[in-house]
Amino acid sequence: MRFLLPGLLLLALLAGCAPPDDAPKAIENYLQALVAKDRDSFVKRFCAAFEADALVEFDSFGAVEARLEGVACRQTGTDGEAALVSCSGSIAVTYQGEDNQMLALENNLYRAVREGGEWKMCGYQ
Repeated sequence: MRFLLPGLLLLALLAGCAPPDDAPKAIENYLQALVAKDRDSFVKRFCAAFEADALVEFDSFGAVEARLEGVACRQTGTDGEAALVSCSGSIAVTYQGEDNQMLALENNLYRAVREGGEWKMCGYQ
């Protein structure tokens, strides 16, 4: 009993120091794996409900080179259990050696959900 109260206080203190949920970092990781065409990493970055759409998105980058430019994401709200994330920056797309397009990330509002204890990309709002 003598150690119970100090132990509970220590546990409460450690819980207060736990890192915050990082839904924005999960979206950045998804985008990085997408443009790097890193399929092994990519398939770990999205939720089960978004799998079909995520794989189509991945395949759409198959014929082009892409890179992230100035990407920074932040949580802007919630929708039930989902975190809503907006990002600044863009994806620069190069096809046959020529810069063809800049895809502005500001045009999307990303949904992130916790699945298997981790934040994952789960579609767009």
